[in-house]
Amino acid sequence: MKALIKNILKITGYAFTVAIYLSFNTLLASSKKPKPNVIFVFSDDQRFNSLSMTGDAVTKTPNIDQLAKEGVFFNNAYITSPICGPSRANIFSGQWERKNKIGFNYVSKNLISEETYQNSWLAQLKKAGYSTAFIGKSHTKIADRKNTPLNKNTDFAYYGEGHLGFYPARKHKQFSNLKNKTQIEGLLEATKAYLTQDDSYDYFYKNALPSIQNQLQKRDPKKPFSAWINLNLPHASSIGGMGSQATDPEYYKTLYNDVKHQIELPEGYPQDISLPDNVYATKDLMKYYVTSNKNRLLNEKLKMDRAVYAIDLMMGNLRAFLKEIGEDKNTIIVFCSDNGLFLGEHGLGGKTILYDESVHVPLVVYSPLFDKKTKGKVIDELVVGQDIPATILDMCGIAVPKSYQGKSMLPLIEKNKTPWREEIFLENLFTDQGYPRQEGIRTKQYKYIRSFSKENDRSKYLPEQSIKTKEAPIYEELFDILKDPKEQNNLASIPKYKSELDYFRKKCSEKAEELLTSCD
Repeated sequence: MKALIKNILKITGYAFTVAIYLSFNTLLASSKKPKPNVIFVFSDDQRFNSLSMTGDAVTKTPNIDQLAKEGVFFNNAYITSPICGPSRANIFSGQWERKNKIGFNYVSKNLISEETYQNSWLAQLKKAGYSTAFIGKSHTKIADRKNTPLNKNTDFAYYGEGHLGFYPARKHKQFSNLKNKTQIEGLLEATKAYLTQDDSYDYFYKNALPSIQNQLQKRDPKKPFSAWINLNLPHASSIGGMGSQATDPEYYKTLYNDVKHQIELPEGYPQDISLPDNVYATKDLMKYYVTSNKNRLLNEKLKMDRAVYAIDLMMGNLRAFLKEIGEDKNTIIVFCSDNGLFLGEHGLGGKTILYDESVHVPLVVYSPLFDKKTKGKVIDELVVGQDIPATILDMCGIAVPKSYQGKSMLPLIEKNKTPWREEIFLENLFTDQGYPRQEGIRTKQYKYIRSFSKENDRSKYLPEQSIKTKEAPIYEELFDILKDPKEQNNLASIPKYKSELDYFRKKCSEKAEELLTSCD
């Protein structure tokens, strides 16, 4: 280096050489800048309006609200396949279900292929030199029935398949090494065990089942890390037993008892199911999704409020732990839900039907590197779950695979105006439990939904049928969201809206076909 500087001095003079030298050092320093860490927290069945900041009348979520104030909140974030397995598969693949064909049950042969897994954001980070963790609920098989690539290629693979329950070790023995017996607290404990570098969590590794010990490695402190934390709350299947054990945190037992009278029910409750019987009927509802019993529904909402509080507390404790271990200034945090949930709206419980209660979710993207102009930004553009993996990779400076149909949201975050999609395609391809196949288009003003006949759908998976056969729907809905945000007034049969209806019919077919063929 000294010889090089002397030679440049002879040719150019002192001032110019110093400038080159300083520029070179700046470039060298920037090239050594560490990659950001990533933590993605994915909750389950958490509605858009479940936060203090989005209007919940009871739940207090100061930590998620603060994360949004320091990060970016997406006001129009949607899950395009609003049910557990497909929603997660869409995150793994960066694709719509129409394309990846990974459905909710065995009929779809819902295995994420080896190639799809290797293109997943988690595997891409692993290839880029990251230490990676997959923690909590898994609802998709990876390549084979043993999830071989996930177990072998992830440094810390600590998960249970299907519903975890409120006390996960009761269903999944691999969680028996946790000191915390409740789900949210236990998964935070596991996350800390992965992140920590001291011996305070050695018991976790020592007491792990022998069958999973080889897939539980602490993060390498020389590498950036990425952790995907998958919760199974506030899902109704996991709130049973909440607060029944002496060891349960007190907030699971008594929190909000003094204000539970403020818990809100849908306007006009109880509502009749808004769909014709041949589309979806009361008899089709699963027992734990029936909402006609007022006391039961209020109790369920109270438990869900407590679960959301616990999730919020976890987010606060997670950030405090990152600060404790010195990783808070370089860790991106993404928070989202896998879908929304009906709690009596439209006479429904559960999800899957394409109304906003089911598809609209809270989404926060936070980075300690955001500048003052970015912090607290609220973005109204239409984004989807498939945009999350592309965004994470982009924020880490890693190329987004060409197979992704989702787009990086980083341009929305960094710029005031940037070209973006004007509509999103929604779909339900899960046809068991009485659900109809549905397709829809959501813009900022309108929602169009079409439902297909259930007569020949049972035990079938038909992601291409409506396009290949030009199948006619048996029922259509059109809502003006700006005038009718609760989607109560179907405009599809009103002559005044025929041009809008025709437009969305065409657009829905075009988007479905485009998603089937794009990225080939």
